[in-house]
Amino acid sequence: MKGKKVPLRKCVATNEHYPKGEMFRVVRTNEGKILVDLTGKARGRGAYLSKSKTAINKAKQKRILDRHLDAAVPDEVYDELLEKLGDSLE
Repeated sequence: MKGKKVPLRKCVATNEHYPKGEMFRVVRTNEGKILVDLTGKARGRGAYLSKSKTAINKAKQKRILDRHLDAAVPDEVYDELLEKLGDSLE
């Protein structure tokens, strides 16, 4: 029997494909608020980032999420991603 198909998503910073569960999702809600979606089910425009410091720092430096979400992403979102990355590595 075949196993369950694992959905893949593309990292906006590195352009590499990873399983959906192994990535961060950043969402711009309909109200224009930017937040980190840990469940993967929040409504709004989403962009995926791989769980690596290089991808997060590259997205911050080149403002990649700003372009994908059509909104200015505050530095607090990047700080939260780096904090979650530290939690997930332990």
